[in-house]
Amino acid sequence: MALFSDVCRSVRTLLGQCQRSTAAAAWSHSQSSRKYSQTAPEPEPVISDNEAINKTFVNRNPRNLEQMALAVKDRGWATVWPSRQYYHRLMFRRTQHHITAEVYSSDSVDPVLSCSTKEWALKRELGSTRSVAACRAVGEVLAQRCREAGITRIVYREVPWKFRSESNQTFWAAMKEGGVMLSEPRRKFI
Repeated sequence: MALFSDVCRSVRTLLGQCQRSTAAAAWSHSQSSRKYSQTAPEPEPVISDNEAINKTFVNRNPRNLEQMALAVKDRGWATVWPSRQYYHRLMFRRTQHHITAEVYSSDSVDPVLSCSTKEWALKRELGSTRSVAACRAVGEVLAQRCREAGITRIVYREVPWKFRSESNQTFWAAMKEGGVMLSEPRRKFI
């Protein structure tokens, strides 16, 4: 029995040595293969005709110069009131029955944006179409429309005795709270 246990022990030792030597050989083979492996060469960039740079540059955003305060403003006559030096102008009118606010471009006779209590969506939410609350609602809706159109700065000039009224003050505050600045940057002369 002692002879059998000695044989078993020696066979186990021999098998362990064989397993260790094959594992060491596999590890050294992987190390040597790492040494000789190379990264794949990067492909040459392909230049297509669509990516060629055009020599003439065309500005596709016509309002870009306005936002940088570089666009030309119409100076108009010195005696004209209100002044014609603006990119966008806000007009606020109250009639006997309705309130209307419109944004005009400097080169257009028709309004670019407008909001009025004549619109059914606004009229049905209001108790009165001429009250101070209606002025606030018109200001909030017009400010949202201006932001959606990308107009963030507008000139708003009103005759001083009209501007002091509570309805004009409420409209002005609603426009400012809506994220629209009611003045334009000074024009830069380059």
